[in-house]
Amino acid sequence: MLDQTKQILQKLIAFPTVSSDSNLAIINFIAEHLDACGARIEIVPDPSGQKANLFATLGPERDGGLVLSGHTDVVPVTDQAWSSDPFEMVEQGGRLYGRGTCDMKGFVAATLAMAPVFAKTPRTRPIHFAFTYDEETGCIGAGHLAQSLSERGIRPSMAIIGEPTMMRIIEGHKGCYEYTTRVQGLEGHGSAPDQGVNAVEYATRFVARLLELREELKTRAPKDSRFDPPWTTLNIGALHGGSVHNVIAPKAQVDWEMRPVQPSDAQFVKAALSDYCGDVLLPAMRTVHPDAAIETEVIGEVVGLIPTEDNSAKRFLSALTGANSADLVPFGTEAGIFQQLGMDVVVCGPGSIDQAHKADEFLSIEQLSRCLDVLQNMNSAFYTDIPD
Repeated sequence: MLDQTKQILQKLIAFPTVSSDSNLAIINFIAEHLDACGARIEIVPDPSGQKANLFATLGPERDGGLVLSGHTDVVPVTDQAWSSDPFEMVEQGGRLYGRGTCDMKGFVAATLAMAPVFAKTPRTRPIHFAFTYDEETGCIGAGHLAQSLSERGIRPSMAIIGEPTMMRIIEGHKGCYEYTTRVQGLEGHGSAPDQGVNAVEYATRFVARLLELREELKTRAPKDSRFDPPWTTLNIGALHGGSVHNVIAPKAQVDWEMRPVQPSDAQFVKAALSDYCGDVLLPAMRTVHPDAAIETEVIGEVVGLIPTEDNSAKRFLSALTGANSADLVPFGTEAGIFQQLGMDVVVCGPGSIDQAHKADEFLSIEQLSRCLDVLQNMNSAFYTDIPD
């Protein structure tokens, strides 16, 4: 089984599915593989028709069962110093190198290798495969998939998101909300600053308010928060604007994010920023230039995975792995989107997040083997342990 999985992974790595490009080739490859196993397959394209999600099912058409989920896109390799072709898998020293090996085509390959085994096992509950696009740019594909499943009335009981966790069971993570705020001012000569509206200056004041809110968020941490740090974090990713020393900058842009531990924190930040822009910044800008503007674009608002006391996915996976505890992680995944559909969800997959997004990304063969062991144990447990 391990050799088969490595062969599949090698083929998956060869698809350069950077988020900015189409993923249709890899989706078609996966569809052909699952079709040969007898799965019922639906390919759901995005509005452009250049990307797609895949949802496939083995077993009876009924509610309940389990979703095995992974994303097909990877981050770029531009300006990274790779020791080998990032889209050609290399095995060396007990490791499999290549872009996406751990994040997260290794898990996808393992589920595909197990699909023929799943197909041969008589079952009363379905097992689903969900493979999405654009996870790396805001979990856009998973959001579209969730909408499709909801509209069609498909109601699985559990989901396992195979992001790299070293096969630890993860029951919670913060949300990931990303924004771009654009400031439109009025160009002018640097010698007459009162006759222009310097977008860089107002963007700087916007950033200063973000930094104040970052400190305020520390006081809002839930008393029982298990996250590290326990509060909602806020980060300034980039500030762009201006061109030369003596020109009043007409435009500026702030790229920023927050990672809420609770939805109310996100609402707090957005309300505070709206008040600050509406009551302070814009009135000052528009006394000089009536068309001045501050607009914030939502790049992605990915909900967190909320830990719950009654989580059948956690119990099920704990029984398979022997783990007696579950952890939290600071990075975001698609898990919260599936949780909002009413599923019990955990994150558990091979490899370390420390390797993700870096040059010479790798997945250890030992981790891939552990993943296969869990999936094989899962197959034999379907009869009694997967809830309706």
